[in-house]
Amino acid sequence: MDHGEQVFGEWVRVRKDGHVAELVMDRKAAMNAVSTAFAGALADACAALAADGDVRATVLTSTHERAFCVGADLKERNALSDAELGAQRPYTSAAYRGVLELPMPTLAAVHGYALGGGYELALSCDLIVADPSAVVGLPEVSVGVVPGGGGTQLLPRRVGAARATELIFSARRVAAEEAHALGLVDQLAEAGEDRAQALALAGRIAAHSPVGLRAAKRALRTGWGMDLRAGLEVEEAAWRTVAFSGDRAEGVAAFNERRKPDWPGA
Repeated sequence: MDHGEQVFGEWVRVRKDGHVAELVMDRKAAMNAVSTAFAGALADACAALAADGDVRATVLTSTHERAFCVGADLKERNALSDAELGAQRPYTSAAYRGVLELPMPTLAAVHGYALGGGYELALSCDLIVADPSAVVGLPEVSVGVVPGGGGTQLLPRRVGAARATELIFSARRVAAEEAHALGLVDQLAEAGEDRAQALALAGRIAAHSPVGLRAAKRALRTGWGMDLRAGLEVEEAAWRTVAFSGDRAEGVAAFNERRKPDWPGA
């Protein structure tokens, strides 16, 4: 994969280094608040990433020193009529769904505020790495709405129904140490090291079979909420995807030859 950068709209970029992509949120003036234009650019970037078969892991990052993403752009929302708010919804939904449905493993590198839709973007990733400045939460009911970027579905899957209910109903913000203890984030990095730690982990993930990684993600995501028998059928389908692939043949050969695999990715 070529090193380089793609630009989407005014505030979203994709950088690639080897088989790792970095999806960069760069709306500094608004702490990455999700406006219509920002959401559209994020959705476009995710569509491009999803179509790039050479990307084996993606890290969602922020260039703002005090925020990952503060959620919906309430200044923009305040100026919208009901009809305009309804027309905006497909754009914001496409952004959250775009991150959620990326086919490769995804990680969020969180520092500072990750609130409302900002935390939902992190929840849409497979793993969340946070530094000690991170503050996460879903405070939507405090401004008269509900989590609408997947939060009511993703948070209970991460921490259980009772914990998610308490966090959503109370609208409280949770600092990094408690967030880690509750499972709201997966790893705590040293101060200022969330991006570096997430990229390092993504690099370790990307060393593995791209066919295996994507099949494992499909099995994990599709099996959520299913009973065991149905979930095992999902796993069986994933196994069949990889069992007769070039990656499987190369992985077994490399193991027996005591060398690093050169994954064909098919």
